[in-house]
Amino acid sequence: MAAYREVVRSAVTATQSAAQQSQPSPVQVFVLASHRADQTVRALGAEAEQTPTVVHLSQEIWLQRPVQPSEQITIELDVLGARRDARGARLSLRSVLTGAGGQALAELVTGVLLTGVTIEPFGEIPTSAAPTGGTAGESTVLTRAVPAEMPPRYADVSGDDNPIHLDTEAAQAAGFPGVIAHGMSVMALICEEVIDRYADGDAERVRGVGGRFSQPVLPEESLEIALTPDEDGHVVRFSCKTPRGPAIKSGWVEITPAQPASAATEEKQVGDV
Repeated sequence: MAAYREVVRSAVTATQSAAQQSQPSPVQVFVLASHRADQTVRALGAEAEQTPTVVHLSQEIWLQRPVQPSEQITIELDVLGARRDARGARLSLRSVLTGAGGQALAELVTGVLLTGVTIEPFGEIPTSAAPTGGTAGESTVLTRAVPAEMPPRYADVSGDDNPIHLDTEAAQAAGFPGVIAHGMSVMALICEEVIDRYADGDAERVRGVGGRFSQPVLPEESLEIALTPDEDGHVVRFSCKTPRGPAIKSGWVEITPAQPASAATEEKQVGDV
């Protein structure tokens, strides 16, 4: 957990206290659920004549509480629906994570494209459940870049060792100009920027994050990140662009209000008792 947080903050300029650094990334739950989801998707495409490519289209995460160190996690996964796409099959998966004692931890809805396969349509592809409403506040525009060393480091801490993130020849064979960054590493990086600016550095105040992936990000490529909080500051919407066009669209991070100092003190006293 500590290594993952360190990697996703590698392009962030702000510093944090030791207590803040020890908090898990809000995107950590995706890493826990992703291998089960990947196995399920690949099993659906196992009968294809050619090895299908899995393209991550969208991700939404809702958090009930943070992951705890050494906590045993239970993952339940459902394929919500499938529909035909000109490039293959579009799928929607829901992962529900519970922690110790069956306590709710997180729910994720993942949209993927499985290329080169034909799957009979079933179920439903749900629409986005991103927070709505709220008057937009003043936007902040940042310029960042994924460091060249971030993809191999992210592969190590996340377990996603897809060669398109590590090997230039493999990435070019898949149609990319070169090695590309993990999409969720970019989303996690943006989430960290939101935490620093709108959640007082407290990652535990993040209750949701999501967005749609439009095109890949290349290491050391300039990223224009626009952060726009709602007037009450409980939702920060974001976009991420490269010189080639949008990379993440319709992004959002939901934040709980800051706890009043008096309430925090009272809660600590009760806990101490």
